[in-house]
Amino acid sequence: MKILVTGGGGFLGQALCRGLRERGHEVVSFNRGHYPALEAIGVQQVRGDLARRDAVVNAAQGCEAIFHNAAKAGAWGSYQSYHDANVVGTDNMLAACREHRIAKLVYTSTPSVTHRATHPVEGGTADTVPYGEHLKAPYAATKLIAEKAVLAANDAALATVALRPRLIWGVGDNQLLPRLVERAKAGRLRFVGDGHNRIDTTYIDNAAQAHFDAFEHLAPGSACAGRAYFISNGDPRTMRETLNGLLRAAGAPEVTGTVPFGLAYALGVACEGLWHALPLRGEPPMTRFLAEQLATTHWYDMAPARRDFGYVPPVSFDEGLRRLAAAWHDGQGTPGR
Repeated sequence: MKILVTGGGGFLGQALCRGLRERGHEVVSFNRGHYPALEAIGVQQVRGDLARRDAVVNAAQGCEAIFHNAAKAGAWGSYQSYHDANVVGTDNMLAACREHRIAKLVYTSTPSVTHRATHPVEGGTADTVPYGEHLKAPYAATKLIAEKAVLAANDAALATVALRPRLIWGVGDNQLLPRLVERAKAGRLRFVGDGHNRIDTTYIDNAAQAHFDAFEHLAPGSACAGRAYFISNGDPRTMRETLNGLLRAAGAPEVTGTVPFGLAYALGVACEGLWHALPLRGEPPMTRFLAEQLATTHWYDMAPARRDFGYVPPVSFDEGLRRLAAAWHDGQGTPGR
């Protein structure tokens, strides 16, 4: 089968492309740049902008399924830039499905679409955790719009499913862990609150496996068609255990210091104001949304994903840490190292 993967050059995108190639599929990746790692495994690459409908429709020609993984992520930027990539881009992907009569769309969403300030989530499912309201972060706000569009598009001709992996990490991460390591070594990491809030995370192989499982079960009228699912390791740990486990694996100093939530939130307000007013380059070190995320318990029930498409995380948290430590020790913890 010929499959289009958007954002195939990213962390999860490369895992999806590798896994699909290993399963015998022909893969086309729609990216902004060119990635030698994809070329090496026989992935055809098409460069383009998600916000351009003609580019998206042309890239999908001849494909029978789409893994729509690309998005503008991050904690800062104009709402319009997030809307163009995440909302317009998803609308264009749905248009490509209709034009080429593509029957399957697996969409990579985020648990952030359900964010509600400091409201904790313990064992939640997509049926019990409602969408967020008045979302402060443009990433979460635009992903919510896009997820709703994907699920609403599900019908007898196009089967869609939305997966919400929580905090993806592991071998090959060139974003989250390198930044944490840099800040830990500089002594600039603190827990927001006491660090005992429990959170879910998702090892990279597990995130990819959930996509493959959903894809294999997805069809018009199937149990997972038109539905959203939280995805994780199914093994919530405290923020302290999670963060310090990752830092130990990368040979970085552990975090012990804390910042009260109220102070972190106030800092977020101040940073957002400064970055808007001046504006300053890069992302602010703290935002209101980030403070709320870091201080709040969020973990999810994997029973719906297991029931509807057989998702069982193949790599445990501890095994993932062992793999990560081995990769960093060998200098292969991130792409291009």
